[in-house]
Formats: sequence, structure tokens, C-alpha cells
Amino acid sequence: MLECPDDRQAKYLSVTAPEFEALRRRFREDGVVKLTGALDRDRLDQARACYDWSLEHPGPYGHGGGWLEGGTQTFEDKANPVAAAIYQGFLKHGPLAKLAAGLWGSDDIWFMYEQVFRKWGACRRTPWHQDSSYLAIDGNHLIVFWFNFAPVPKSESLEFVRGSHRGPLYNGSTFNLDDPTEPLYPGGQLPRLPDVDGAPGDWDIVSWAVEPGDVIAFHPAVLHGGGATTDAIADATTDANMDAKRETLSLRFFGSDATYATRPGPCGPRVAGLHKSLNHGDPFRHPAFMKLS
Repeated sequence: MLECPDDRQAKYLSVTAPEFEALRRRFREDGVVKLTGALDRDRLDQARACYDWSLEHPGPYGHGGGWLEGGTQTFEDKANPVAAAIYQGFLKHGPLAKLAAGLWGSDDIWFMYEQVFRKWGACRRTPWHQDSSYLAIDGNHLIVFWFNFAPVPKSESLEFVRGSHRGPLYNGSTFNLDDPTEPLYPGGQLPRLPDVDGAPGDWDIVSWAVEPGDVIAFHPAVLHGGGATTDAIADATTDANMDAKRETLSLRFFGSDATYATRPGPCGPRVAGLHKSLNHGDPFRHPAFMKLS
């Protein structure tokens, strides 16, 4: 166990061990931290190669890609069953697994799955939600690393309610933009999502501008939403100005205290037979998940 973080983690961020300890404490209390410069140019290039592979080889859960009214295009894919083998070099030799272990204070870490996003044009904001509502996993040793390949201003970055991972687990959002708190699961087993946008002053909201190489690390139970992207492409029907507005890679990991958790309806990670081999509260283990340390 890593009772005290040391230079093994701090060196990746060019911070001292005490400064990393402060990050570790904030992650535990707030559920989210910004890791400035966590990926150097070489590691960012490796991540970009993985991201590009995902764009070129969409898996069974990929969707989007067509132009929408108003000159907007979005694409998302996640949990491609082939992706782990492609991402393996970056995951095992890059800093993210080691940073996660340091933030948790544990040496054991497994890769859960990747998620890629690509947006062109002006997109409405992503409604507030908790990733844990859609995941069959609980625990303190859970983390999502979110980073971009171009600068993202604070106004268009992810927003988080600090400390909300220590509060209730809410029902999932259907991402209905006309009713962003519309419950995903019937039956009322989980409370309905709060209307954070309706009274933002009632919530301790934090967000950051990010540059390439910066990584936002958060617990999947933290309430979060995405700022709207505002700069539309000049001509979405031609090849002119086709640079993506936002290209994002999100990577999920879990550690030794993670347990299998049932939800009111079907949820991920989407691994065949997972729900048949584990009961609620069992250690979250399955050979489909790559162990990194």
C-alpha cells in the first residue's frame, strides 16, 4: 500500500511529494482534481494514436457521425472490446495508472474501458449526471481521466459539483435536453437528479480551462456536466474548416476496493457474463479487465 505518495507519482506532474499529497487529499474530499501537464508530448502522441484508432474502428457501442441541423456533428464510442489491446502500451507505460494508484493510495489497478468523443460545431451542454448511475461498480478506488487534444476554455469544459461523490447516488439522466433530470430507471429506487442548472448558486461547482497534456481526474460518482461548445464551423457541408471543435479521450480505471454493484436496470461495463458471475458486493474482478499493476 502507498501510505504516502512519493516521487514516483509527483514526478509526472513536476510537483513535490507534499504537493501531490494535497492533490490526493482534494481528490478524496472533492472527487475531482486537475493534473496539469500530466501527459508530455510523447505520451499525448501515443494517446492520440489510440484515439485515432478508435475513430477509425468504431465498436458495437459507437454512435453519431452524421451532420445535424445547424452544422453540428458528434461521434461517441466506448468499451470497444478490441480497444484494450490497442491501448495497452499507452496504459502500461504511461503515467495515468501510476497517478491513479497514487491518488487512491493503492498499488492495484485495472483498466475498465475507454470512451472517445468528437464534436464539430456548436453543441448544447451535456446535462448533469453521475457516471456511477450507469456502471455496475462501487468503491473509492474508481477514477475517470478526461483530456483533450486541443485547448478547451473554462466555459466549454466539464463542470463538477465538489464532494458530490460522497452524497446520494441519483437516478441516471436520459440526456433529454428538454428535461435533463428525466429519470432513466423506473420505480423510484434512486432519487431523481437535482436541477443544478436551475439554481447553480446552491451548488459548489468547479471547472477548469485545459491545455493539451492537462488531465482532469474525477470519481465517477461526482455530479458533472459539460459546457456548451459555441464556435460553429463556417461551412459544415464542405471540407473547409473541418478541424474538430473538441476531441476528447476518457479512460476509466478501478482498484482493489471496487465491488460489483447492482443498479435498477441494465448497465455497464458491458462484459458478457459479468452480471452472472458476480453478486452485489463481490470484489469487482473479471478476466476481461487488464491489470496494470
